[in-house]
Amino acid sequence: MTAPAPSAEPPKFKAPTTDKWRALAAGAEADMSEQDTARAAQDSLKETLLTSLQMQHVIVLAGSGTSMAVGGPSMKDLWSAAIGTTPNTDAVSTAKSINYDLNSGNNIEAFLSNAEAYLQIRNGDAAVKKFVDSCKQVILAKCSSFLDVNKLDAHKIFLHRLSRRRVRDPRLKVFTTNYDLCFEQAASTLGGVVIDGFSFTPPRHYDPRYFSYDIIRRPRAGEDQGNYLEGVFHLYKLHGSINWARSASGVIHEKTNPSPDETCLIYPARGKYQQSFLQPHLESMAQYLAALREPNSCVIVTGFGFNDDHLSEPLLAAIRTNPHLRLIITGPGVVARETDKAKSNRYWEEFFTLNKDGEDVWLINASFQEFAKLIPDLKSLTPADKLMKTIQGITGSK
Repeated sequence: MTAPAPSAEPPKFKAPTTDKWRALAAGAEADMSEQDTARAAQDSLKETLLTSLQMQHVIVLAGSGTSMAVGGPSMKDLWSAAIGTTPNTDAVSTAKSINYDLNSGNNIEAFLSNAEAYLQIRNGDAAVKKFVDSCKQVILAKCSSFLDVNKLDAHKIFLHRLSRRRVRDPRLKVFTTNYDLCFEQAASTLGGVVIDGFSFTPPRHYDPRYFSYDIIRRPRAGEDQGNYLEGVFHLYKLHGSINWARSASGVIHEKTNPSPDETCLIYPARGKYQQSFLQPHLESMAQYLAALREPNSCVIVTGFGFNDDHLSEPLLAAIRTNPHLRLIITGPGVVARETDKAKSNRYWEEFFTLNKDGEDVWLINASFQEFAKLIPDLKSLTPADKLMKTIQGITGSK
């Protein structure tokens, strides 16, 4: 599977209170005026991002778009793999048993939801159970097989630049709905440290107490108590991971290639909301809800389509009720969602309205690869430059 191409049009951004999208790059045949306009837009966005990433709390919500950028499967891909372009015999038989219309759209989430609801009543139906298990096995395989560490440049740039925040600030928190190991592999390549709720020694098992641990660099000699280590961030996998397994005793541990029955995943189905309130997902949800209430916070949403109500609703409530929250939404189709209602949903409409009404909501039309490169280097400014920026902000001069 090849990664989707970057957005066809140049990256753009839209500041609060304005209807105008500002292009961040000029075309090859652009005149000097258009090039100057694009450079001014780049400087404006860089300043906004630089200020945002220096806020006390930085939170990332990453969706499937970040994995699709490096070959991860879409929902349509999962349907094709599990059900087939032309529905296979087992899918047709299951659809007949549960009274599901296969012509209602290639929606694997709806199909699995209906199948699992049916099994709640008819749990003795071995054929339907076998079909659901086979779908889960396909999902596991599709979310595991695409990973290539040599294609994770965007993830590495993204983590490298965000993790260069001041170590005295709270650690970067990355919440993701993805099952794959893209962020873990990218961090490992960079020499970063991921605190993900699992023990630091094998066999690694889950215990939320590990989220309260941190790492310091202790000097070899002297009285210095040490300094916080750079490149450490928290990773919360809201829907589980392909290498999480639940033992018969209920202990959650890391395991290579676990079976569908033991894998600790929230599979695509409408029961996601209820399952998110079981451990270990409950801890991640609790951390997510708490993070959105923190003052002086910047939330970056990337590659997320706001199709999960249990994640979108708290975010919408937070931007309305937390006066110290900045929201930055980025994706390759943001402009299209604003202009074409068919590509949007209720949450997109709400965020577009909040942006227009002047709330601290920023919109960036850019792929994950493009956005990673737009993130400014937090150490690019010298102390003198930072002082000058502060003075300019106070005096209003340029």
